[in-house]
Amino acid sequence: MLYFMKFILTFFFFLTVYHITAQEGNQYKVRTIAFYNVENLFDTENDSLTFDDDRTPEGKDRWTDERYWKKVFHISKVLSEIGKEVTQTSPDIIGICEVENLGVIEDLVNHRNLRDKDYGIVHFDSPDERGIDVALLYKRAAFLPVSFASHRLLIFDEEEERNYTRDQLVVGGLLDNEKIYFIVNHWPSRSGGELRSKPNRIAAAKLNKRIIDSLRRLDLSSKIISMGDLNDDPIDDSLKKVLKTEGKKKRLEEGELFNPMENLFTKGIGSLAYRDRWNLFDQLLLTSNLVRQEGEGFRYWKADVFTAPYLVTKKGRYKGYPFRTYAGGTYIGGYSDHFPVYVYLIKKKIPNKEK
Repeated sequence: MLYFMKFILTFFFFLTVYHITAQEGNQYKVRTIAFYNVENLFDTENDSLTFDDDRTPEGKDRWTDERYWKKVFHISKVLSEIGKEVTQTSPDIIGICEVENLGVIEDLVNHRNLRDKDYGIVHFDSPDERGIDVALLYKRAAFLPVSFASHRLLIFDEEEERNYTRDQLVVGGLLDNEKIYFIVNHWPSRSGGELRSKPNRIAAAKLNKRIIDSLRRLDLSSKIISMGDLNDDPIDDSLKKVLKTEGKKKRLEEGELFNPMENLFTKGIGSLAYRDRWNLFDQLLLTSNLVRQEGEGFRYWKADVFTAPYLVTKKGRYKGYPFRTYAGGTYIGGYSDHFPVYVYLIKKKIPNKEK
């Protein structure tokens, strides 16, 4: 049923593509904004300051150079193809999470699958105990970063000891000379159970809201896209009650956040699966001025989950799930336990001003 619905959505997607690109007298520039949890992209070196021992040649995962470079090849291939059916190229902006350090990101963007795209990197080391970070990749030809900051999430366990987790990365800049902010998230996991860990994600949502509110206080017209693996679904309290996201454009009010993933989730579409249940933890949230944009600026067009056939497990217990690197503790040489997600932004081209 899931794949039948994906087929129907894809059919209408291409009808929309034809409609929006073939309207008489109108031509559009399209930019792709994507997010991908790349599932533990670690190098093979043992970092004495983090718990990365499993991802070493001598560790539990037997993480060798061969396996590492296969992983880099796989992830770079995925990134090179997201949104390509419309733009004929890779995304202009990519948020990623579960990367160990700057070195693995550099290996990723310098791989032959991405090298000619000329991606820049914004990355900070976070205090996460496993050493995993978030980062933003951007095409230098499309985006000029002018500000960036890493915001620390302070959470504590029941013994009042700090739970070290990922920072929230904020990057402001010019997308084709239009000012826009991107926030990259990887909220605390559901380890220990959904309800027990819920306060941590509520705290992450509150931090995200403070960041967004502060950007809008500086400039009420700020255009913001917050993306990431939120470890919550679009209907959960962290989204609906804290960030007050809205899934229907018609109900969206000025200053609210639009969550295009909510509509996909209600149709049974997910970005990861666990115990035969689909979740859509990977999301992109947009301020209302990117949805109701009038005139020459960028506006939201379409959102989707990228599910190329090679990303899907073909057989066995996890048939239909994302084809991941390890399953049940066994190396299977896949891609990630998440599917990527993405949105298209479009704007009208102005004759004689923009090629």
